[in-house]
Order: sequence, then C-alpha cells, then structure tokens
Amino acid sequence: MPSKNNKRKRPERPTIHPRNKYADSPPDFALLASLYPSFEPFVFYSRDGHPRIDWTDFNATRELTRVLLLHDHSLNWWIPDGQLCPTVPNRSNYIHWIEDLLSSEIIPKNQTLGDLVRGFDIGTGANCIYPLLGSSLLGWSFVGSDITDVALEWAERNVNKNPHVSQLIEIRKVTVHGVELPAQELSDALAVDHESSEVAGGRYCGPPILLGVVREGEKFDFCMCNPPFFESTEEAGLNPKTSCGGTPEEMVCPGGEQAFITRMIEDSVVLKDSFRWYTSMIGRKINLKFLTSKLRDVGVTIVKTTEFVQGQTCRWGLAWSFLPPTKKILPPAAVQRTNISFMLERVGRQFSAMHILQSIEPLFQTNGASCKLNASSFTVDITAPRLHCEDLMEYDAKCIEKPMESKPVEKASDNMSFQISIFQQQPGTLLVKASLQNKDCPFSGMFSSVIHKLEEIMRQRFCRARDLPR
Repeated sequence: MPSKNNKRKRPERPTIHPRNKYADSPPDFALLASLYPSFEPFVFYSRDGHPRIDWTDFNATRELTRVLLLHDHSLNWWIPDGQLCPTVPNRSNYIHWIEDLLSSEIIPKNQTLGDLVRGFDIGTGANCIYPLLGSSLLGWSFVGSDITDVALEWAERNVNKNPHVSQLIEIRKVTVHGVELPAQELSDALAVDHESSEVAGGRYCGPPILLGVVREGEKFDFCMCNPPFFESTEEAGLNPKTSCGGTPEEMVCPGGEQAFITRMIEDSVVLKDSFRWYTSMIGRKINLKFLTSKLRDVGVTIVKTTEFVQGQTCRWGLAWSFLPPTKKILPPAAVQRTNISFMLERVGRQFSAMHILQSIEPLFQTNGASCKLNASSFTVDITAPRLHCEDLMEYDAKCIEKPMESKPVEKASDNMSFQISIFQQQPGTLLVKASLQNKDCPFSGMFSSVIHKLEEIMRQRFCRARDLPR
C-alpha cells in the first residue's frame, strides 16, 4: 500500500514579491504602536501574545496605512471616511511587478521619454497610493486620473503634503462627455463579433477610462489600475473579514471588473503604442481566462500574468502590449536582468549615500576594474574584466580587509560595463540601482550574480546586525 508521504505535493504557493519591503519583515504592530501613539489604541494582543488589529475596523486599517507610509516610506497621507483604504504591502507588490516588466526590456523603451519612467494610474482615488509609492520608491513620474471631486481633492492634498515627490505627480480630472470609442476604427481593429464584447451586466457604459483622458501625443511606459471588482454594492459588502472602505465609484460598476477591463482593452486597441505596457489588477481568477482570450483576439503581441499574495489575500495581475518584442521571449528563469535594485536598510547613522558610493569604487578598483565616480549624480561607472568579476564572487564579505588577488588585464571586448546609482530614501534607508551598459558582453549573464554579491558585501559593511540576512 503506498505511503501517504508519496502523495503528489501541491505546487508551492506564490509569495509576496521578493523586493517588497515587507517580504522578510512584516509590519511590527507592537513597534508601530510604541512609536505612534495614534496607532496604539487599535492594537490588541491575542492569547498567543501576538499584537493584532481588528481588520473590520476602518479606522484601524486607515491608521495602519498612515503609519506604514510615514514610517517606511516617509510619506504623509490621509483619507476621509468612506474612501478606499489601500494595504501598503499589497500595493507595493503591483509596483514591483511593473518594475519587473519594464526592466525585462522585452518591449522596447520609449525613446521620447529617455530614462524617465512615466506611468498612468487609472482611478487613483483619494488615497493616490500608486503614484506615491512609485515616485518615492523608484523615482517614477505619474498621471493619476479620477472623476469625483472628493477623490481629486484628497489626491491633490496627499501629493502636496509630500514636496519631495510632488513634482513627479499630476492629478487629472476625468471629464464625462459621453466619450465613445471610434466605432469603425474599433470594429476593424477588434475583428471579432459584437457578442464578444458583452459581459455579465452588459457593456461598460461608465466614465472614460483611457480614451478621452490620455491627451493627444502623450506617451507612457505603463498604465495601472485597481478596477471596480464588483457588479453591485450588495456584492461589494459580502466580505465581513475586512473593512477597507470604498465608494461606489471605486468598488462597483455594471458588469464588474470584467466589463471595466474589457473597456480598457478596447481603449488600448485604439491607443496602442501610447503605452509600452497596459496593466490591471484582477480580483477574480475566473476573469483571467476570459480577458486573456480577448487580448489574443485583438492581436496583442504579448500577454503577461502574475499572482499577488499578501497574507490571506490573493489578487492577479494582467499585462499586455501591442509593441513588437525586441527579442525572443524566454521563460522567466532564463530572462537576463539588465537592471537590478536592492534596498539597504538600518544603515548606520554615520554612513551617508556618499560613503556607500565611495566604498564601491575601491572594492572594484582593488580587483583591477576601471571606476569613474560622479559625486554630483551619485553614480559610479565600472568596467570590469571577467576574471575580476569571478574573484569578486569568491570574496568573503566578512573579511572586509582581505585583499583580492590581482589578475592580468584582459582585452576590452571581454569587459563588462555597468553603472551603480545610490538614492537616499529616508534616514537609514538607501536604494541601490545597477544598470548593465554593454548588454552584448560575452559574460553579461554574470551581472546578476555580481550585483547580488555586492549587496551582500554592502549589508555586511553598513547595515546594523538586525538587517542582515539569516
């Protein structure tokens, strides 16, 4: 008789995005309560001694979001009663997934934007969470659209409370003039029968989503959306386990998310290369198959999906593009990353961004690489031979003073060139970005390993022990 242990194992459940700040360190309610007196009344302790909050209490979830944005992201934030209150870890997952899409460079960069990443947040809400996180974490610029006066007013307030990112965010009012899709153009592009655009509850007939909001000649790297998931207010109120608020405009539309995203797809057929990537969050996995099939019908060049996991909550991400891929699409494990970033947290107070930058230069120079530091832009350009990259991989981060063996200089064609940039996020937290410059380098596949080794060394040198990986 077969052993029970021989039963087929279930596939491993997706986890929170690895670059999400909360992947290894979930919010510490006890610590936050001790630091922020306004949060303390909402924290209680279970029988096992763990600090908790009542997720059905809107005031508790709103205060948690406020202190997380302030404590972890240096963002001042508030929303009035009744508006949708986002969970910070879950929204961060979406931001980092878009970062993955952009850094994969499967779809070519928008040459008119240069290195600036420009996003469009559909229905940004009073919380304006995606523009705030995207600009503070990654320096992206955003247009955030919405229709209600309350949402627009509070989104503007939240942007203006944060002058360090306010220049990166535009809040745009959606005007309702009964914008209709150009019928003949859409019909020709879709080349599918009318019934394929019908969904439960009928065809979307709400305010403009992209067409009529995106201005003529505008170009964006991506759009993102947390659509109205539900078909009715009754359906929206069926989850008694949480209370995240939400107005009817944020939560409900006839046909629910399927109708809403279907209209997004139809808009994208007309706008096409105005965006490198069109993306949306999806609340029901059952809708993923329908929407993916519709995207194939309208002739997109690529479709990507993912699953966002935070606690017991699962959401899905859907992305598509009409631009021709720049290279053969490889399985996720085989895709070469040319842009990598990591966070240094709990950096000692005596160390500034310049200290970190200046330490990188001799680390590579000692091993024979050529380095050029730019103090004004906080960057260092590095050209390293293969043998010296291999030496770095064997470097013992714990033996900081250990010199690396000198290797003979190789010919220029065998060098790997990359740039490292340092960004101050908040006191004690730095963002380090690395960008591969010569992607045709014969050993460019080592780039990820070199940067991960650099991260290990930097953590050993500059981060307090509590932040070190176990």
